[in-house]
Parts: sequence; C-alpha cells; structure tokens
Amino acid sequence: MKGLITRAAAAVGCAAALAGASGCIETLHPRYLWDPCWPQRYNYQARMEVLEGFGAQVNNGHVLDQTVWNWHFVPGSDELTPGGLEHLAYLARRRPCPDPVVYLQTAQDIAYDPAAPEKYVETRCDLNARRAAAIQKFLTAYSAGRHIHWDVVVHDPADVGIAAVPMGLAIQGMYTGSRGTLPGAAGAGAGATVTGGR
Repeated sequence: MKGLITRAAAAVGCAAALAGASGCIETLHPRYLWDPCWPQRYNYQARMEVLEGFGAQVNNGHVLDQTVWNWHFVPGSDELTPGGLEHLAYLARRRPCPDPVVYLQTAQDIAYDPAAPEKYVETRCDLNARRAAAIQKFLTAYSAGRHIHWDVVVHDPADVGIAAVPMGLAIQGMYTGSRGTLPGAAGAGAGATVTGGR
C-alpha cells in the first residue's frame, strides 16, 4: 500500500511539474479532477426538476383554495352567506400566517340581455367591486389587531369538481372490489379466490 501511494504521489508531482513548465498548472489543480459537491449538487438538480412541474399544481390549488366563489354570496348581490363568512374566517385563521391575497370569482350570477351587452359588463364590474369591498370589510374586522393588509383579486376560474356518479362508483369499487388469492389454504383448492372488503 505504501508503495502505491508513493508512486501515485510521484506521478502527480511529475505531471504538475510538466504542466508548470508549459504554463498550465491550473488545469491539474485537484479541484479540477473531481467534483467536491458530488452527489449533493446532482441530487439537488434532480429534486428541483421534479418539484418544478409539481410547483405549478401546488400554486393552482392554493389559488383555488383562496378563492371566494359566487355561491358564497346571495345570488345577484354582495351579501355574504353564512358559508361565505365561514370560508373567509378559515382563510383569515390559516397557520402559520394567512395569505393576504384573496381571489374573487367574477360574477357569473347576473342575467345577460342580448339587446344591451354593455349593461352586462357594467353590472358585472359593479357587482365585482361591491363583493370585493364586502370581503375586505369582513376580513379587516375579523383580523383586527393583526395589521394584515388584505388584497382582493378578481379572476375567472372554472368550477372545480367531479360528477357525483363516477365518484360514487369509484368509492364503491374501492371498498367492495378488493380480491386476493389464498395460496394452498387448508380445505380449499390452490386457486381459491376470496372477494370482499377489508
């Protein structure tokens, strides 16, 4: 072992001397021979590549969770329903601290008159402004003493959900559809199949 280390050190010394003679000593500096941050640097890069795609989904979900929807108001008005008040209280109590940006779904519960489309736009803008003010008023009162500046942003997301029938079938299949085989069970054939829930 001692001989191997001595020969390796001599080889590196000779190579360094040759490189020094040619003016390229920096290219043989040990930091250029291996990566001192292996594997952490590459693990981090791989982790970021995975999280980058997931980050957009997380952000979209957070925005939808922070959204006050049309059904949180009495139809056609800026009066918050009890469910709307509870949703705003939930947003204001978020731990470790609430997100001060609250999103408001643009008003979809107003009638459209084909003879006066500009009136539809005016009515929607007016209702959005009154609903945003109602949200600001409640959140400011609810979080009094915490000095949170609430910002209400109007956006137009599609309703989030899934049809009840497919969801019901999926739940039933999850609870009643498990199947397994008992290998060589006593008193049963080797291919006996057991069906049922848990």
